[in-house]
Amino acid sequence: MKIEIPNWLIIIGGIGQIFTALIYPYIRHQVFDWYNDVKQLKPLNQEIAKTYGRYIQGLNFSFGLIALICTNALKNQTELAVAITGLIGMYWVGKVATQIAYYPMYDIPKKLHFKIGSYFMNTLFTLFAVVYTLLFIHNIIGYFNL
Repeated sequence: MKIEIPNWLIIIGGIGQIFTALIYPYIRHQVFDWYNDVKQLKPLNQEIAKTYGRYIQGLNFSFGLIALICTNALKNQTELAVAITGLIGMYWVGKVATQIAYYPMYDIPKKLHFKIGSYFMNTLFTLFAVVYTLLFIHNIIGYFNL
């Protein structure tokens, strides 16, 4: 079984991941009113919530940079390629699973651009999960000569 992922798809994924990192503060503030909710927490918990938000933003940005800078290395079937694509793939699969399992229970503002944005972001998250899972499978097959 041979899986071939074109570089342009990895690059689109990288650009998309950087986009998610850059748009993240807007979504937290405009869509979820996150900052007002966080203000209701104790000071230490506020800082923890903000720190985890920055971790998410930083990971998304870093994963995007890796995709743009190391496009070929992400599919060269080495140990590191297996590890990185496995990590990034499971990160996005977890994000999509969480999105499906928990987010429908919450109200998102009904404005049209938020609704369109929601579909767009979910499509991006699914794209990331699929691309990196396929890269991971491709790397596993090559690394273990399956």
